Amino acid sequence: MSMRKQFIKTVTKVFSDDKKTVLLLGDIGVFGFSDLFKEYPDRTFNIGILEPTTISLAAGIAKSELTPIVHTIAPFLVERAYEQLKIDFGYQRLGGNFVSVGASYDYAALGCTHHCPADVAILQNIPGMEIVVPGTASEFDSLFCEAYRNQHPTYFRLSERENKQTYPVEFGKARVIKTGKLATVIAIGPTLNYIMPAVANMDISVIYYTTLAPFDSNTLRNHMSEIDCPKVMLVEPFYAGTLTDAVLKALFPKPVVIASLGVPKAFLTNYGTAEEHDIQLGFTSHNLKLQLEALIAEK
Repeated sequence: MSMRKQFIKTVTKVFSDDKKTVLLLGDIGVFGFSDLFKEYPDRTFNIGILEPTTISLAAGIAKSELTPIVHTIAPFLVERAYEQLKIDFGYQRLGGNFVSVGASYDYAALGCTHHCPADVAILQNIPGMEIVVPGTASEFDSLFCEAYRNQHPTYFRLSERENKQTYPVEFGKARVIKTGKLATVIAIGPTLNYIMPAVANMDISVIYYTTLAPFDSNTLRNHMSEIDCPKVMLVEPFYAGTLTDAVLKALFPKPVVIASLGVPKAFLTNYGTAEEHDIQLGFTSHNLKLQLEALIAEK
């Protein structure tokens, strides 16, 4: 099951159990939620292509002690409505759920207007904003059900691609899925399909993060406790280096060598498929292995 189909299934389940949930769509997912429109017409609304207005409406809903769930494409949800997310939710400390699709370039064929590799970096600037990047549909279901009513603004970043293997995940916690001595890969969300083959025969650790904010510093710090100068490879399905500050703070005052495989800060003006962008940008097992070998060799 894809993450988007799981999102529909999860929200439908939540709606049945929790009468205080309200769904606001930005002209996306209307067909998928057709049953919800019929069964809960007083709690399911297609607001249309009015993203800033939708966020402000969601804030009013949250002030009424209801739980809003807002869904649309990442650039329109995050970049177009950033001020409303910052002021209406962040500043007022309201709880709400913002579920995107399309980041970073899952909608590659639609061009740069529908790309959004900046979403995580942007939302990190809003105090109290939580950021969740599941790697599979099952992980999304678990994380959403755990966090959706925690009275914080929470961003769920869905992907069209997902990991082949699902792990038991917990909101706010990282998971060590491989241990090694020479370096540590920090894997974010749906990146494991090319990470695990790359490190299969390498003496390298892999720590898997599905919650980015709040960042689980303890797991990383404890894992590195006996290493004098850790070497870390950040594998980020968004702008490269977005989590560098979080890693440095987690390991301070140790010196640390950090490399990053992520989306470059450049407009991806080529069209085609997301998989073609992956190859062009180096999101492959072969390229990751080469970068890890170079990191290990670094003096």
